[in-house]
Amino acid sequence: MPQHEHMERHRKLHGRRLDAAERERKAEARSAHKRSEFAQKVHGIRAKLYNAKRFKEKAAMRKTIAEHNERDNKHANDDKVADGAVPAYLLDREGVSRAKVLSNSVKQKRKEKAGKWDVPIPKVKPVADDEMFKVLKTGKKQNKAWKRMVTKVTYVGENYTRKAPKYERFIRPTGLRFTKAHITHPELKATFHLPIIGVKKNPSSALYTNLGVITKGTVIEVNVSDLGLVTTTGKVVWGKFAQVTNNPELDGCINGVLLV
Repeated sequence: MPQHEHMERHRKLHGRRLDAAERERKAEARSAHKRSEFAQKVHGIRAKLYNAKRFKEKAAMRKTIAEHNERDNKHANDDKVADGAVPAYLLDREGVSRAKVLSNSVKQKRKEKAGKWDVPIPKVKPVADDEMFKVLKTGKKQNKAWKRMVTKVTYVGENYTRKAPKYERFIRPTGLRFTKAHITHPELKATFHLPIIGVKKNPSSALYTNLGVITKGTVIEVNVSDLGLVTTTGKVVWGKFAQVTNNPELDGCINGVLLV
């Protein structure tokens, strides 16, 4: 058996350290200093190769930042005033020019790729691991403490099957599993009881996202097929993102706002 499979098997059986994500983040933060030190010392052909590689990385980074900062450049244009009479259906329009002619679907895809949504609650208080997980003692003498019980609301999907208790590291109680949410459409000013498709992003941690934990500020995907929303091409919109605006574990229900 190759070495990497041993590592994968160990991770499946015993999980990862609780501070694994934090350690990775710190290592990534330190890597900038190491790269800088190497760039100052390297010379010759290695320096040329390294600089070419860094140039490509920086170009990709600039592109990602541009996608994050992308906005609809719409501004009134006084020069585009029609001469003579204007038809009735054009009277309410101003002379408007768009810097970028992109369809809404393309813009939405770009923003999703860049990991950015225009959300109602941009900043939320992060949830600590101590608050999120309850330590469960196991073993004949109750001396093992590697199991964790999730104390917040979760979503696990329809066809979810629990692992055998011997191998299950994170336990998600059945009483805290939710399948539907109360989602408000900001333009229609109406609230709908919609099925949840999945958890897209939990701002507190990537681990919480993978576990399907739903806290305040979490972006979830909901089934909006009953609302009758259609795209510009006439196709029915099936799934759309929404942000949770309440604390579900305190209220006993999930309330959110649709991201349109």
